[in-house]
Amino acid sequence: MEIFYDKARLVELRRLLHRHPELSGQEHQTAGRVKRLLMDDQPDQLIEQLGGAGLAAVYEGQEPGPALLFRCDLDALPIEEVNDLAYRSQHQGRAHKCGHDGHMAIMNGLSMAISANRPRRGRAILLYQPSEENGQGARRVLEDERFPQIAPDKVFALHNLPGYAAGSVVLKSGTFAAASKGMVSQLYGKTAHAGEPENGRSPGIAMADIVRDLTWLPQNWSFEDFALITVIHARLGEIAFGTTPGYAEVMATLRTYSNPDMDQLTSRAVDIVQQHARSHSLENEISWREAFPATVNDNAELEMLREVARKERAPMVELDAPLRWSEDFSNFTLKYPGVLFGLGSGEHTPQLHNPDYDFPEEIIEPGIRIFYGIYRHYLK
Repeated sequence: MEIFYDKARLVELRRLLHRHPELSGQEHQTAGRVKRLLMDDQPDQLIEQLGGAGLAAVYEGQEPGPALLFRCDLDALPIEEVNDLAYRSQHQGRAHKCGHDGHMAIMNGLSMAISANRPRRGRAILLYQPSEENGQGARRVLEDERFPQIAPDKVFALHNLPGYAAGSVVLKSGTFAAASKGMVSQLYGKTAHAGEPENGRSPGIAMADIVRDLTWLPQNWSFEDFALITVIHARLGEIAFGTTPGYAEVMATLRTYSNPDMDQLTSRAVDIVQQHARSHSLENEISWREAFPATVNDNAELEMLREVARKERAPMVELDAPLRWSEDFSNFTLKYPGVLFGLGSGEHTPQLHNPDYDFPEEIIEPGIRIFYGIYRHYLK
């Protein structure tokens, strides 16, 4: 299948984006750089500042048909780049170490291809979504008052995956990526002199019990599938040898393969914190950060994707288990049928979020071809 796009311009864009990474919620210059190239493709509609820095390019068909949404992500990570590249990040402490620069290049390639062969029917929506890394962007886009103008019937996204052959299509029926959320538990007691701890209420023992019980909760309770709690931070009092502490904090990441299991894991984790707080006469507060539902693929759309991959003669890999990391594309698959799939980025490529990771440009074309195959399946 012949596809029209300018690979040199896409590589140039990818490297420009790589040199100037922006963190979640700050991607306005990134969106502007993407927009400048998009304008050459003359989309029928261009919606800016969607859910923050988001951008949506819309291509309208002449006849009624389904609305397809293709999503990529704009944000970089707070990681210092160690690669010695001509286009290395020019901003200390932040870099595109998840490949979102490559995802945007693929999306711009899809825009070029659609512009050269516009939809006969339906609508193609190319969404550049902000704030994926912190789990807030998809929700904000969906809540934007302008989103109903482009509400899709089906949704699709890809993520590059190191450890798999370059250009391979990595698939999983059911859950593709895990649900996760960050739990912050604060314990309030009463300070006292370190020589008279009986005059205070130290949260120390409660904190230790909470760390232990949260860690062992997935093994001590029955869940339908994989469940995990990782304690990532704990703090007790201040560095003051004359003081019995009156405050403690425990942070943990909860992770499951299913949304019902996440509901149950959340409930049990809250019970643990509250029970230990009560037993030590402590006040407690619990708050949540970076909540990602599980990303669940639609069976019919997944079979369609397999058909597209076969037509493109792309190698396919069927995962035995979901990926343990999370993706806020899940907010879209909760509302609309669709698929998140992996695009192999090389068996020996550094892993995502590693300081030496760099998106391999040879997989830009395979990514475009798979997205364009979906587009042709429904809209041509």
